[in-house]
Amino acid sequence: MAASTASSAAPPSREGGPAEGPIRVLCLGNDLIADDALGIVAARRLCRRLAALGPARPTGPAFDPAATVRAFDHPRAGTVEVVETSLTGMYLLEAVVGASRLIVVDTVVTGSAEPGTVAVLGESDFAAVTWGGSPHYVGLFEAVGLARSLGLEVPAEVAIVAVEAGDYLTVGGGMTPPVGAAVPAVVEEVLALLDGVAAGA
Repeated sequence: MAASTASSAAPPSREGGPAEGPIRVLCLGNDLIADDALGIVAARRLCRRLAALGPARPTGPAFDPAATVRAFDHPRAGTVEVVETSLTGMYLLEAVVGASRLIVVDTVVTGSAEPGTVAVLGESDFAAVTWGGSPHYVGLFEAVGLARSLGLEVPAEVAIVAVEAGDYLTVGGGMTPPVGAAVPAVVEEVLALLDGVAAGA
């Protein structure tokens, strides 16, 4: 099934983050659990695309052993960090601090869209809705809120590139075909957000 995209969402806000911080793409997932692998697979494809656009940058040690961080010089948006991790909840606090803009990639289960549907959402889209299927959202926005309340440097808004999952329970299974087919569209949405940030600079 072809993935449908929602590209009309605004790029992450320029307000509220550190002026010199990188744009961070936080790709959440677990490649051992069916469609939950989406974030990990998308991160690796995104890194290949970014490497073709500009040179890789050195990074320090990852904030957690369960995270992999790669950085690139984007020709228009500046430094872009791609974080690949299976962490959840407050363990994501360090992943959101220090970024000028934050783009999150993950699967969701809403029950209102076909598996493989791609949507670009904001924090407000999650405020009044119960989302299932991804454990990574448990505490993600709480971590962002805590960082803000402590006066830490985090973006004022978060953009989420979300894919409707079909199977988020099977351990050891690959992604379902509709979700696997959505990976290129997810990467294009992230690249479009990066270009949108650059255009607003």
